[in-house]
Amino acid sequence: MQGNDHIIRLSDVSIYIRQNLVLSKVSFAVHRGEFLYLIGRTGSGKSSLLRTLYADLPLAEGEATIAGYDLGTITQEEIPFLRRKLGIVFQDFQLLTDRTVSENLKFVMKATGWKDKMKMENREQEVLRLVGLPMIGYKMPHQLSGGEQQRVAIARALINSPEVILADEPTGNLDPETSEGILQLMVDISRQGTAILMATHNYSFFERHPARTLKCADGYLTDTQLQVRPEDF
Repeated sequence: MQGNDHIIRLSDVSIYIRQNLVLSKVSFAVHRGEFLYLIGRTGSGKSSLLRTLYADLPLAEGEATIAGYDLGTITQEEIPFLRRKLGIVFQDFQLLTDRTVSENLKFVMKATGWKDKMKMENREQEVLRLVGLPMIGYKMPHQLSGGEQQRVAIARALINSPEVILADEPTGNLDPETSEGILQLMVDISRQGTAILMATHNYSFFERHPARTLKCADGYLTDTQLQVRPEDF
């Protein structure tokens, strides 16, 4: 990857879904430990950009690197290794509903090569403490509130100590107070050195925690810095 201080770097990237051009000439870089918002109206390309970053959509044009991987040359065999360096958080939690919180976390660990049971147990407890839920490993997802389920999803994303977390509307299904707690958790995680790129429609986040903001609109992505208006969300 070019530049040791950048965890993400895109240059003149065009993003397609099938034959449809979604975003053109996307260029930006993200520093290690940086917190950014990704904003734009529904259908503007936010999710497509995130999907490109975690190699769910192939890179069609331009140059892109993330966590040391070149998205233009990455192979199918390399994609699971890339995703071990990323944390991905979705709006709808995507927890396994037939397993406990502990089993959800251990499922990810086993899938990414963990074998030592004691290390797995310790890491499980560590990430649950990090998200403020140290005593819920035995519970089923349906026994948790929406906010608690999202915190478990964030704990799952933290399992492999990712260099960057890509969060796609992580508070979209949550009430304002719970959403604020999730935002603060994300900010705290970034302060520990993990870059956060968080797609959101929530303008109140920006009011409470201003940060660099990338905006998708009219087929392009612009780096708005701190010049953001409510209608941009």
